[in-house]
Amino acid sequence: MTVKAKKHLGQHFLNAPEICQQIADELKNEGEAYKKVLEIGPGMGALTTYLLKRNDFDTYVIDIDTESIDYLKSNFPDLKGRIFEGDFLKEDFDRYFGAEPFAIAGNFPYNISSQILFKIVENRDQVPEVVGMFQKEVAERVAEGPGKKAYGILSVFLQAFYDIRYCFTVDEHVFTPPPKVKSGVIRMVRNQRERLDCDEELFKRVVKMAFNQRRKTLRNSLKPLLAGLDTSQEIFNLRPERLSVDDFIELTNRVDRK
Repeated sequence: MTVKAKKHLGQHFLNAPEICQQIADELKNEGEAYKKVLEIGPGMGALTTYLLKRNDFDTYVIDIDTESIDYLKSNFPDLKGRIFEGDFLKEDFDRYFGAEPFAIAGNFPYNISSQILFKIVENRDQVPEVVGMFQKEVAERVAEGPGKKAYGILSVFLQAFYDIRYCFTVDEHVFTPPPKVKSGVIRMVRNQRERLDCDEELFKRVVKMAFNQRRKTLRNSLKPLLAGLDTSQEIFNLRPERLSVDDFIELTNRVDRK
């Protein structure tokens, strides 16, 4: 029995054992911060095989594809009771883990990868570590720092709460079917910031508005928010890719105080 990759689910099955081992090894579980790992979209269990070899956590899997669920139940008896059928984006983690912390791993479907990341940020206090494969462009965007072309909205939102490292690039030919783009693996570790020192909804609005017109200086891109505010400071002469997370927090507070 095999599982046919389904285009509408964005499935590209990884078939390189050495890369699966590398991904599993990137989960460091420093300080034994968690005892459970949730793999998203395991397909036929290529990565699952190597996660199960780890003895410092228990592996759980979730997949929306019923064919994959049937395959895993037939071929991975060690996962009995830890195979969940459902849409990760719609699931309530309390259903599976209560208030326990857990890590997330996976070769994520590229068509919903950004949504997966936003879901993780929403549940950041329960997810201390993430190791995952994305389209290379998305992986670079998530991990890139200020001053670089790839740095953008996703970078700021995620780096506000996670320290992120780009691990390695994966070529197209190790997947079935091969995607049309290269892939990249990143590791995200929860940082010490418990909350933003500003209005979080306003922060999101400021970041989105700034990067939606990223070629303009902040003085121009944020003009609707800056009425009545002294914009003579140097920060307003900058474009958004020059600002760190802390800079955006400071900018949000300036807007909020006007």
